[in-house]
Amino acid sequence: MPIPFQIQMSDKDGGRDGDPGVVLQTRSKTKRPPLYKVMLLNDDFTPMEFVVHILERFFGLNHAQAFEVMLTVHKKGVAVVGVFSYEIAETKVGQVMDFARRHQHPLQCTMEKE
Repeated sequence: MPIPFQIQMSDKDGGRDGDPGVVLQTRSKTKRPPLYKVMLLNDDFTPMEFVVHILERFFGLNHAQAFEVMLTVHKKGVAVVGVFSYEIAETKVGQVMDFARRHQHPLQCTMEKE
């Protein structure tokens, strides 16, 4: 629904009939962009310490937080490690996947719309 944001008074009629002629200008409310969950998936080969390092380096978690998330990934098979705009989520997934490949780990990182 448009939201009025400015009222202007107009004297087009010269004020003869007492109606000032109100003009409303409206502005559409901008919709927030969708957010995306970035998730790490468990595998049987990537060392736990490497996952903790990924979480600290790319997601800004402290060691204790990273360790807890790593345990969640290990026990449940997947964990959401952050929620971001599309561009940021895509960048983080790419960074994690590239870093894992360079270190020869099969770690998987994905994203999905929230």
